[in-house]
Amino acid sequence: MSGLHAPDPLSPQARQLCDAMTAGFPGPGDIRALRAAAASGSGREGPAVASVSDAVAGGVPVRIYDPAPGRSGRPLVVFLHGGGWVMCGLDSHDATCRSLAAAAGAVVVSADYRLAPEHPWPAAPDDALTVLLWARDQSRALGCDPGRVVLAGDSSGGNLAAVTALRAPELVAGQVLFYPPLDAWMESASVETYAEGYFHTAAHMAWYWDQYGGDPEHPHVSPLRAPGLSGLPPALIVLADCDVLRDEGLAYARRLAAASVDCTLQLHPGVFHGFLGLPLPAGAAALGAAAAWVAGAGRTGRPASQA
Repeated sequence: MSGLHAPDPLSPQARQLCDAMTAGFPGPGDIRALRAAAASGSGREGPAVASVSDAVAGGVPVRIYDPAPGRSGRPLVVFLHGGGWVMCGLDSHDATCRSLAAAAGAVVVSADYRLAPEHPWPAAPDDALTVLLWARDQSRALGCDPGRVVLAGDSSGGNLAAVTALRAPELVAGQVLFYPPLDAWMESASVETYAEGYFHTAAHMAWYWDQYGGDPEHPHVSPLRAPGLSGLPPALIVLADCDVLRDEGLAYARRLAAASVDCTLQLHPGVFHGFLGLPLPAGAAALGAAAAWVAGAGRTGRPASQA
């Protein structure tokens, strides 16, 4: 918890939610308990979407959200869920995907990528790339513009979105990264500042990295360590101020800007990791801003190459 003599950096509403969530969330190490906890917390309902269907994209299960079937030329979002690469899936992020599709007027393809430790790196990023390629191929059939494909993800899914953008920048019109882990070495100051007392602990994050595997120096594990970032698609980076991952997100935004990549940074005060899917004003604001950003993807800045 925060110090007795210092003001709590979380808003009162966020603190109440943080403490309640922390009390019901297992510590790192018990993957069955963590997965059960994640599944039990996936009951939030999102808005109605005209068409929601399950499919298989190159062997990877996906769920497709279409807010207005029959239209064309829309953006298409490949969404990669969070959960430390070890938990969560299509159901846990159903409400978020519904909200994004409805607010952005975009088709959202949510990827059920393989999880660690049963399937360590590079299984998840390979599945993410597979779904991106499938989405590009199917974009016109889905009523979307292949030059307006956006990668999006929260937490570990944000890492996968950043990695996929590094691997196939020419196929992507934009990347939306919600509080992503970007450096497996976890050397930033915010790791120490927010190590405990803000739901997502430094111990949890270190354990997730251990389960995920891969070389911490590899840019497809730690995008912050990529030698060069020029030529990447425009980025929207959304961070929580009270989060162990805050500083690496800030560092990535600085590196993108230095590489002349169009990068928009949104740092939300008074909230903690995972706030996007919580009943907090900052969560609604972040989702609305991301939807507006997605709606403009491919219309300004560097467009993705056409199929």
